[in-house]
Amino acid sequence: MTDKAPAVSGNQKRKMRSASRLYAVQALFQMEAASQTVDRVIAEFEDHRFGAVYDEDEMLEGDVDHFRKVMRDAVNWQAKIDQMTDRALVAKWPIARIDPTLRALFRAAGAELVEGDAPPKVVIVEYVDVAKAFFPEGKESKFVNAVLDHMAREARPEAF
Repeated sequence: MTDKAPAVSGNQKRKMRSASRLYAVQALFQMEAASQTVDRVIAEFEDHRFGAVYDEDEMLEGDVDHFRKVMRDAVNWQAKIDQMTDRALVAKWPIARIDPTLRALFRAAGAELVEGDAPPKVVIVEYVDVAKAFFPEGKESKFVNAVLDHMAREARPEAF
């Protein structure tokens, strides 16, 4: 018997990364709202959210390594990410004034733009999809797309 985990297909891996991005936004929101540490929130999400079942709805398994990296990078690079976000926002709307869910989303996406390996366009599409999950009425997703495009061009100008 081996200790190896079963192989994961490329499509499953993409779905797991997408789920980990959604979880990272939720976790960053929770960190800010409840003044919790990154280690505490990571442990809680891994223990109680990844693959959990609530009212017969099963939560997706996330890519634990990706989730941890996004979380830690978002915390470690928060000042830089927040400055990038501020530069992408209209002067009358600094990051401290925007919706806390969007703030968490920009921090998670910013972490991937600053330290991640996914192409910026993938990061933008993925986090616009996360915005649609939180704000299904649609206007926020256009706002998120514009802000993340600006942030991506600043973080990785060579990709454009």
